[in-house]
Amino acid sequence: MGAIILALSASSVAAPSDVSAALSDLMTKLQLQHAKLWFAGKLSNWSLANYELQQIEANLEATGRLLANPSQADRAREQIRAVRQALQSKDVPAFMTSYAGLTNECNGCHRSSGYAWIVMQIPLTLPVPNQLFVDQVSEGRAIANATCGTCHVVADAAKEAPAFRPSPPAFPEIINRPSFSADGLRHFLTSGHRRLGPDQAMPNPRLTESQVEAVVAYLETLRADQRR
Repeated sequence: MGAIILALSASSVAAPSDVSAALSDLMTKLQLQHAKLWFAGKLSNWSLANYELQQIEANLEATGRLLANPSQADRAREQIRAVRQALQSKDVPAFMTSYAGLTNECNGCHRSSGYAWIVMQIPLTLPVPNQLFVDQVSEGRAIANATCGTCHVVADAAKEAPAFRPSPPAFPEIINRPSFSADGLRHFLTSGHRRLGPDQAMPNPRLTESQVEAVVAYLETLRADQRR
């Protein structure tokens, strides 16, 4: 019995520090997600913005379970709903307004919880240097349509009618070839030759490295979607 009482006493003493550590970990995650959400929404990467907002909502729910007064997180949830509506509408100005409201609500919660010295702001610089926040797949689709769509069917043969249709294969055919690979496509698009292809019939698109990567991302995504 004495051992049980001692164990219970030890756990009750450790509980506040455990809660504090858990809250600190959640706040660190939320801070990073808050920054990522800003750049994703500002750059119209709606899929990434929705993903980051889902992460914020899940971590906010976990935070509410640890707070002495869980209702402190309720107003932040209201702001999250406003952000979600802006993302669904793909409305950048509405997103920026709702994001500012969410940021202000975070600071209001900090002040009411005794952490007024922790102040969030709209991010000034990228939160991580190794992540691209623009929608690379959408950029690749736009480049492919503008650069290749004159001759190739880019996505759906039933919906597209290129101005010139000599003999170039449609993109759906290209991505389903056994020889198709991202590295092969990169090599093909970065060739220094004046014209490309087996018959030297395709003008070199002269794409930048980032444009090549965007086209590769689009074709790989198109291939993955067809195989689902």
